[in-house]
Amino acid sequence: MSWKQNETADVIGPAAIHDGDGVITRRRFFHGASRLPIRVEIWELPPGASEGSHVHDGDDALEEFYYFIAGQGVMWMDGEETAVGPGDAVMAPPGADHGFRNTGSGALKLLIIWGAPVGGTS
Repeated sequence: MSWKQNETADVIGPAAIHDGDGVITRRRFFHGASRLPIRVEIWELPPGASEGSHVHDGDDALEEFYYFIAGQGVMWMDGEETAVGPGDAVMAPPGADHGFRNTGSGALKLLIIWGAPVGGTS
C-alpha cells in the first residue's frame, strides 16, 4: 500500500464535469487504497471553466467540502453566489444545488473532499 502521493501520481482529464464549461484537470489521492468513506482530489480549472450546477440527493446523496488554494472564482449554492479565493472553504450539503466557475485570469486550484453523509453530528 502506498502511503505517499503527490499531484502528478493519478491525473484524470481534463474533462467537463456536470455539464460545466471548459475542462477540469483532476488529481486523485489514494483512490482505491484508502478505506475511508471519502474521496480526495485536487482540481484545476483554466480561466472561464466551471463545474456545472448539480445536486447530490436521494440514493446518491453526498456532502462535499471545497477548499480553494489558488485563483479567483465564484461559487453558487441554492441560488446564492459568493466570491471564492485562496483560503476559502465551502461545504455543499446533500440536496444543495451547487457549482462554481473560475472568474480569474489564472488557474483556479482547489482541494475537494466528498463522501456519503453519516447519521448524527459531533
